[in-house]
Amino acid sequence: MTPLISSRAAGRSGLVTLICGALAAGGLTAAGVATLEPGAASASSHREAPLISGTPQYDNTDVYAFVSPDKPDTTTVIANWIPFEEPAGGPNFYTFADDAQYDIHIDNNGDGQGELLFRCTFTTHRKNGDTFLYNTGPVTSLDDPDLNITQTYDIDLIRLKDQHVMSKTRIADDVPVAPSNVGKASMPDYGALREQAIHKAAGGARTFAGQADDPFFLDLRVFDLLYGGNLSEVGRDTLKGYNVNTIALQVPNDLIRESAEQPVVGIWSTTQRRNAQGYYSQVSRLGNPLVNEVVNPQKDKDKFNASVPWDDAQFLKNVTNPELPKLIEAIYKIPAPAEPRNDLVDVFLKGVEGLNRPPNVRPAEELRLNTSIKPSAHPKRLGVLDGDNAGFPNGRRLTDDVIDVALQVVEGELVGAKNDLGDAVDANDKKFEHHFPYVAEPTAGSRGALAKGTTEGADVRSGLADALQPAGSSAGSGNTVLIAASAASGAAGVLLIGTALAWWRRRLQRPY
Repeated sequence: MTPLISSRAAGRSGLVTLICGALAAGGLTAAGVATLEPGAASASSHREAPLISGTPQYDNTDVYAFVSPDKPDTTTVIANWIPFEEPAGGPNFYTFADDAQYDIHIDNNGDGQGELLFRCTFTTHRKNGDTFLYNTGPVTSLDDPDLNITQTYDIDLIRLKDQHVMSKTRIADDVPVAPSNVGKASMPDYGALREQAIHKAAGGARTFAGQADDPFFLDLRVFDLLYGGNLSEVGRDTLKGYNVNTIALQVPNDLIRESAEQPVVGIWSTTQRRNAQGYYSQVSRLGNPLVNEVVNPQKDKDKFNASVPWDDAQFLKNVTNPELPKLIEAIYKIPAPAEPRNDLVDVFLKGVEGLNRPPNVRPAEELRLNTSIKPSAHPKRLGVLDGDNAGFPNGRRLTDDVIDVALQVVEGELVGAKNDLGDAVDANDKKFEHHFPYVAEPTAGSRGALAKGTTEGADVRSGLADALQPAGSSAGSGNTVLIAASAASGAAGVLLIGTALAWWRRRLQRPY
């Protein structure tokens, strides 16, 4: 795709017809949205708000929701936390917070309130406090004694009515979390560890918690004056190589929807953090992507993270009078669509009429999914905008190119300003899995070039030993010669290497 160039994209008639028909019929006015009544207080993305950017353990990065492609009688919800996890970020790798409630909310009647709440809480365990190591040897199972730092989690399904708890059911109890992917030496078969972390719950549900490749693909240089101010900064997935922490749920459609006749659900995630007095307060919220990043201004970002969908009327102007089209016009001379932007309210606050809008909907910022629409055999990255009704903004699949969709809609695709805008990043750098939890395995901390003079799978320990032999001993390999030359530079260096080698030899022969 040519980035930020206006042209007619094929296959747009589905969503355009639905939106234009709703607008022409008077299906939405800004005044109608403004009649929302404020409620009691409860979307974040990568470092999108001042307060949450300083506490990444509590920071939602993305929410995905889609009818499971291999089990269409179920819905999969994937919520991610902790942006920009550098894979080699040890010795303290990436854990969920013990003092947080990671919540996934389901609104199944369109009133802006959650009727179902999946609450995930985590506990960290340590086997050996006398070492700095995350793992003390190769890890081959989640209960391996060499995995020093582990986590387990519980999930409670809470049923609500007007925010009052009606029932609470434990659906996952003390389930192990898939660890951070330290590297090939530490975790020689990370895929096996991930499979062990998939939990089968009652009623056909499945859960997973652990590290994954960040599935969001985009060029984040958009913040450098919209791709450098001259389109010189597009086409690179700037999240390539970074990981996130994932909570994934696969649940029967009948569990989360109101009925087969009303199959649309609204979904969002939040994080609540416990304070010193033991009380929890909401610090992060996320439904649709990019809302708090590029829709809400600085003055509203922290407020939004502490707010609830049924109180979203306070942010209405940010949607009807968005800043981004004005910036694009100023830099690239593409005219901004006329305001107020009722088309944006229709898509992102109510859902599309005839597709994923529940009856009697109360406009609110939620990711809305019609669970009765079957998965596409050949998903299109632009989703509904390209005639694929199983994709964004009807839920969000891992492969949906939400940046391109959002740019095209913000620039007026649905109100006559046809365009083909995008950031020239059309897919994730890693392939997604075909089965639950679908996200790609995390990048290993051992990625990158090998040491000079070594090859994949080579064992240079014998060369190290030869290098420490007295002068006149038999010659070693090429690696031995290099290391011997370094060792010869000083007796202190030889002693240090010899001591380290002896320690590691003992370690490999006798684990903790």
